[in-house]
Amino acid sequence: MELIDTLLFYPRLHIFIPLMYMVWEDQLVTVEEQDLVIQYISTQDWITDEEKSILLKWVRPGPNFNPIPLDYMMQEVRSALIKDQTPTDIGLIGIGLKLYSKKTNKSYASFAGSALKHQRVLDVLNQEALYHFYPEWRQTQSQEANTVHTFDIKAMTRILEGDQSALIRELKDLIRQGTFIYEDKSNILAYRQTVYQWCLILANKGYGSIAYPDAYGGCNDMSAYYTIMEILSYADLSLTIKYGVQFGLFGGSIAALGTEKHHREYLNRIGTLQLPGCFAMTETGHGSNVKGLETTATYIHDTRSFIIHTPYPLAQKEYIGNAALHGQLATVFAKLILNGKDYGVGAFLVPIRDPMGNTLSGISIEDCGKKMGLNGVDNGKISFDQVLIPYDDMLDRFAQISDAGEFRSTIASDNRRFFTMLGTLVGGRIGVPRSGLAAARAGLTIAIKYGDRRRQFGPDQGSEIPILNYRIHQRRLIPYLAKAYACHFALQYITQRFVLRTEKDIQEIEAMAAGLKAYTTWNTSHTLQECRECLGGKGYLSENRIDDLKNDTEIYTTFEGDNTVLMQLVAKSRLTEFKQSFNNINFIGVINYVASQAVTNITQKNPVTVRNTDEDHLLDIDFHLSAFKYREQDLLSSAAKRLKKLIDEGMDSFDAFNVCQHHLIQVAEAYIERIILEQFDAGIKKATDPACRNVLTQLLQLFALYTIESHNGWYLESGYMEGVKTKAIRKMVNQLCWDIRQEAVPLVDAFDIPENCLGKLPIDELQFYN
Repeated sequence: MELIDTLLFYPRLHIFIPLMYMVWEDQLVTVEEQDLVIQYISTQDWITDEEKSILLKWVRPGPNFNPIPLDYMMQEVRSALIKDQTPTDIGLIGIGLKLYSKKTNKSYASFAGSALKHQRVLDVLNQEALYHFYPEWRQTQSQEANTVHTFDIKAMTRILEGDQSALIRELKDLIRQGTFIYEDKSNILAYRQTVYQWCLILANKGYGSIAYPDAYGGCNDMSAYYTIMEILSYADLSLTIKYGVQFGLFGGSIAALGTEKHHREYLNRIGTLQLPGCFAMTETGHGSNVKGLETTATYIHDTRSFIIHTPYPLAQKEYIGNAALHGQLATVFAKLILNGKDYGVGAFLVPIRDPMGNTLSGISIEDCGKKMGLNGVDNGKISFDQVLIPYDDMLDRFAQISDAGEFRSTIASDNRRFFTMLGTLVGGRIGVPRSGLAAARAGLTIAIKYGDRRRQFGPDQGSEIPILNYRIHQRRLIPYLAKAYACHFALQYITQRFVLRTEKDIQEIEAMAAGLKAYTTWNTSHTLQECRECLGGKGYLSENRIDDLKNDTEIYTTFEGDNTVLMQLVAKSRLTEFKQSFNNINFIGVINYVASQAVTNITQKNPVTVRNTDEDHLLDIDFHLSAFKYREQDLLSSAAKRLKKLIDEGMDSFDAFNVCQHHLIQVAEAYIERIILEQFDAGIKKATDPACRNVLTQLLQLFALYTIESHNGWYLESGYMEGVKTKAIRKMVNQLCWDIRQEAVPLVDAFDIPENCLGKLPIDELQFYN
């Protein structure tokens, strides 16, 4: 207690106790920080040389120095302050003066001015002194951020459900009853059988045939089919895909490519699951290149039949859902060979098993085995060895063979006939992203609710704060929440466009569906990865379900078309439309186009606009749409010019496209982002609840600015923005994440996902962590 005794002889040293506490308590005080303290002491002319000497030894003590006990110092300092006084930043010396006054009952007025005059030199040691000794007075912005409800959650749910509300509630009631929840998936065979039984339940309730015509037991309701795929995805993604393969791909191919005789024979049995089947398109050797398939269907006119054959192993059908275990009939895509001539790819119905499950003659089936996910779906490989089928098993909506053995089609061009056939099957590219979006929503719900309750770290000497209050945590999750809402409205739009499609707009719908499929499923993968990391170790536990969501949706970026290939198709479609728009306008039209581009440069790339950081401007939907459209049009026109230049220089068109692939992907991405933004805006304008519209508008603003920010480099290179504006956008994204944070839990609650689909995280208990 020698140093305490020293205080009795030199009472003014009490003024330095708070400062010494900071020096002694923090073993990481640097030499530079010690120099600051010494500098401060040297400036005080109101203390004696002997007092300065003592203080300097306290600042840089020798090896045998025993400081005043820290708990004693803390007790002394706290006793000198009035607990109920209004907290102010009085600094370490200010606190010390109060301690001196309490210990000596003497006034410090005569030297307070000098003591306080230079305390700013103490810098960070001085900055939060009061809160160090009285942490209960600390109330930071990060501690104050909490969940609030500024809108009616049920009203938001109704906006999301739209006209499918009744069906959605029916399905969610089934899920809440535990109908489609399967815990132990380690026994793959048992899991597959369970998923098959679930499909029977759905079929018995009429959900299997819901998209088929009324005459065959359906409701002719394609919108309902997509809704079922989306909602089932909350419960089990293997069920979603099994349902989609049986009733969508298999049944849908017969409905779309067959004629009345096929509908009458098969659709009712498919919808009730009396006839399980497969959609056998993909081959080992060709993958996404459907036009290059090598399975053959050779027509034998004498017997009015076809021989279906796999010419060599790489032509086998691979990754075919329902093939390994349950499928009895397959829609097989094969080259039609007639009189030695190849008439392109057609679709044929080929039996592969009898009703008892026995593989038929000429059919070889191999199980694909355990997969990364979706192990409730029995994927298999199928080979055909000279399998004979009757003529009526050709799906002949677009092509027929006459009684005289001649090929007939109302579509003369092989290419056009091929793409017309595939166009009728584009619906799969709507169901998959809607399923993927549901998985992303589930992951966001788990991660955001966890982040709202899980407390970790916090201000020095203060309480721990929810991890969702950390700006970086918000940055990781909230933009994906905005994207989930944005993609919802875009997918609702493409669903309606597809359901109400006409021959005139089918090509546009195909391109849009392909692009939205790619964009949404990529976003699902990125969302779930971020959710997994934001849950820490909890996200790695299977019981919390992120692993199932993540593993089961990984394949979504590949099936129904590889995403990169699909985006190239989108870009080619946009280039074709771009070319046609010029072919269809006269000289005056060209002049007008050039003039409009010049006006765009003048209005959007003038020095004021490219540097405009005004908040109202940055949050304005007109600015967002202009920025998205400018990027889309500039990328499209530059890609067209680049391709033309390469071809004009003698490069083969295939090689030219190969050289420009990265550019083409950007063209497609910009187009899809513009579609999503426009449909998000349109969806908000249809909402009638003002509070819901307000928060949806914030989500739109975040989606738009976050997307622009992700392309900052392009906007800077193109001169559309200057650095001061891109920095302002980054700042605004941060602010929007902070503002939306308080709405984040209500926004995921509006998804209305059944609780038994959200893992086993003890969310409610986390609020007690401290």
